[in-house]
Amino acid sequence: MQQSNYLLEMDGIVKQFPGVKALDHAQLKLRPGTVHALMGENGAGKSTLMKCLFGIYKKDEGTIKVNGEEVSFTNPRNALDNGVAMVHQELNQVLRRNVMENVWLGRFPTKNGFVDSRKMYRDTRDIFKDLEIDVDPRTIIGKLSVSQRQMIEIAKAVSYNAKILVLDEPTSSLTENEVEHLFKIIEKLTAQGVGIIYISHKMDEILRISHDVTIMRDGHWVATRPASELTTDEIIRLMVNRSFENRFPPKINTPGDVLMSVRNLTGMYEPTCHDVSFDLHKGEVLGVAGLVGSRRTELLNTIFGYFTRKSGEITLNGKVVENNSAFESQRNGFALLTEERRATGIFPLASINFNSTIANIRSYGKILLSNLRMGKDTKWVIDSMKVKTPSARTLIKSLSGGNQQKVIIGRWLLTNPEVLLLDEPTRGIDVGAKYEIYQLILKLASEGKGVVMVSSEMPELIGICDRILVMSNGQLAGIVERGKDFGDIPGEQETILALAAKFV
Repeated sequence: MQQSNYLLEMDGIVKQFPGVKALDHAQLKLRPGTVHALMGENGAGKSTLMKCLFGIYKKDEGTIKVNGEEVSFTNPRNALDNGVAMVHQELNQVLRRNVMENVWLGRFPTKNGFVDSRKMYRDTRDIFKDLEIDVDPRTIIGKLSVSQRQMIEIAKAVSYNAKILVLDEPTSSLTENEVEHLFKIIEKLTAQGVGIIYISHKMDEILRISHDVTIMRDGHWVATRPASELTTDEIIRLMVNRSFENRFPPKINTPGDVLMSVRNLTGMYEPTCHDVSFDLHKGEVLGVAGLVGSRRTELLNTIFGYFTRKSGEITLNGKVVENNSAFESQRNGFALLTEERRATGIFPLASINFNSTIANIRSYGKILLSNLRMGKDTKWVIDSMKVKTPSARTLIKSLSGGNQQKVIIGRWLLTNPEVLLLDEPTRGIDVGAKYEIYQLILKLASEGKGVVMVSSEMPELIGICDRILVMSNGQLAGIVERGKDFGDIPGEQETILALAAKFV
């Protein structure tokens, strides 16, 4: 039997769900020791294709070969035992257990019939040392940041000695320094002959680290090209089947009078924000930048009342608002889009109809809910957010990450908020959908609403925000003004990063 030149060959893969053909004869071929980027808009079928490989979904048609031999993994453990590992975009960890237990879950080392915690600690520490991950293996994983937890998942995949590693949006919540660290790990793995399938919407990353690029659209394979032959514009054209000259829509909003004032805001429990003061104007998009650990998320959660406030004052239209709970904040005209879509955003086992209307449920009736009005509002969410779904009754967990995000944004817009607190609103969303969300944010601002937006993508903040508030270790390090300071994006990134490191 002739040895294949590919680590992985996927040909003619078909996968159907009720009402939708997610994959239609898709294909992908991975060479050893290379990074193969898999790109496409949300709903293009990228994650579905990888789940067919990993044994999460059973393919309806097609063949999968690993090292030239046909395989059909029945579950993820089967795939892992055969050298195929996958780090998912949405983390699925046991948050109340420690790091090393999460790494070795389902395969704890034993001694005399008992779990050998010392060996588990040593093995975890050795992997972390090799990958330069500075985390104590005994730390409860729920206490770590999203970015640290993501690095733990990569370490877990490496612990299986996988020869094929799938990374689904691995940098979606990483800072620039952490991205560089990840790239070093990828370089080390490819040098050992590991083949990496890299799913990302970040063009600069793709062109920098990839050897080959496969592009999908609506479940179909579109093209596979050497990365060296592609440009950002060409990738976007293949992804969306149209030209895409500008990354950001034109600014249509004009900030006006002060809408919200935050004065000396400090949270009750660490980690939290300390003595933060700023104003948000009507019609303004205020960005929030900072390194991981800067307490950007904590700031938004404290404003919204999800985290307990120790001191400070919040006023809206000149009136003091308490915001002691999420319900009270919503009633006061606030909305919060959380960072972790799967953990705190969606109700995965419920329909799009439920997920769209749940925040506005009190408006549909006191005793009996009006299905007609709920259906009408759900249709508005699907249509205005351009959600790709067979129907309003579809379970939200079956949608792509970007379409889930659109539903959540639509859910909050139904409450007609005055202040929108958006934590990484475009995380894991393709370039076409990002543009639509940028347009939506600017449209809301042009209608006089105030938007506070946390983002780890500096060009995004510079591209659509009027000002950028920079957090550093829980404190306000400075505010960068549009017009006065905004200019060349690389130059502005240096300015913002310098502020971000001010109190570290």
